[in-house]
Amino acid sequence: MSMRKSLLAAAVLALATRGALALEAPHLGQPATSDQIAAYDIDVSPDGSGLPPGSGTPKQGEAVYAEKCQGCHGEKGVNGMPGALALAGGQGTIGKIDVKPLRTIGSYWPYATSVFAYIRRAMPYYDTKTLSNDELYAVTAYLLQLNKIIGENDTMNAQTLPKVVMPWRDHFRPFVRGD
Repeated sequence: MSMRKSLLAAAVLALATRGALALEAPHLGQPATSDQIAAYDIDVSPDGSGLPPGSGTPKQGEAVYAEKCQGCHGEKGVNGMPGALALAGGQGTIGKIDVKPLRTIGSYWPYATSVFAYIRRAMPYYDTKTLSNDELYAVTAYLLQLNKIIGENDTMNAQTLPKVVMPWRDHFRPFVRGD
């Protein structure tokens, strides 16, 4: 076969393959709907911007935790399944030479809003983004109360949650672009 016929055959094959592949393409570049965007627009800042409406107490959160969290994280946030982080305890263990540090909500997290945001986007592990806003505030309140950061009668909502001062907050350095 001559070089010219080989090139022509390769070109025809390439065009035919391209057409077949185009039919199976994933159709990228379609505009996202408002509902699709809203489902991913769930970030929360330390100052509380981005928090949704709703509220919850530690007592309400205890029931939600028992049903949806305890199976992995253990009763009262300790002694959970292997690989599941402890959520309570650990205060005073970070920065000590003779103690193994335990990073928990009460010993390490800098902002209460970060706890809420993490639970909102990643928990329960097996069924993410299924908790209602009230359940999210309640579970967050329960975990803060377990760590003795808020009282058992405190209510968490978009106004109160950003005001919670976490024990380890001052050990974090704010990120500034250009550093």
